[in-house]
Amino acid sequence: MTDGVTISQAAAFAGVTVKTIRHYHKNGLVEEPERDLSGYRRYGTAELLRLVQVRTLAGAGVPLAEIGPILDADPDEFATSLVEVEETLSGKIDELIARRETLRQLAHGDRVLLPKRALALLDRMPGLGFSADDMTTAREALILVRALMPEGFEEYLAQIEHGLDDPKHVAIVTMTWAAGDWDPDDPRIEELATEVAEHFIADPSLMPTLSGLQNREDGDARKELLTHHGEDQRPGWTRLTTLIEQKVRAAGVTIP
Repeated sequence: MTDGVTISQAAAFAGVTVKTIRHYHKNGLVEEPERDLSGYRRYGTAELLRLVQVRTLAGAGVPLAEIGPILDADPDEFATSLVEVEETLSGKIDELIARRETLRQLAHGDRVLLPKRALALLDRMPGLGFSADDMTTAREALILVRALMPEGFEEYLAQIEHGLDDPKHVAIVTMTWAAGDWDPDDPRIEELATEVAEHFIADPSLMPTLSGLQNREDGDARKELLTHHGEDQRPGWTRLTTLIEQKVRAAGVTIP
């Protein structure tokens, strides 16, 4: 009777594939048995036991590079190593659970990208007359401001909240956003720019600013991204915002 079994039989008995066994050999986790007189490698009980041990640890998430030292350690070191592996896996599990929760929230929209204070602000806007398109614009803008100006985000929200408490300001903002769909050469843009500028000149506290970017070396680049967001979809904005800024500065009002 021939001692041992072929690699195919060993793979079946150990619950792995032939390719996996060869990978274990390549990584030094399981020694390759000697060939018999027929030129075949024969796997005995020692090799099968090692295969099952390696497969079990790998299946539990232990990196292959760590399996060899764990199996070759004495009982105390073996137990300690498994505790360390368990702690590492627990950390990964917690991370995966957090990722899963984020994905579940994203399935219901991108509200997960904003804190509760910003969401409360957005929830107020439909009742103030803002359209669905306005809501999309506002939500995207807040997400970008939070990402590009994290240090000043709370202050920025406070400015927006202050503006939403003023009915005249809300009317000015909705008109400004509606003007984004106008042709850049529309004569109404000049008129609206004058009205908006006078509104901000009368009460500069209503003018949302990006003061959180002032101390950043890349503040100008971040400001460009924020101030020009959405212009491709609303061509009238570029000319309108330029005119408003020019008129406000001409009146001696500083725009941070």
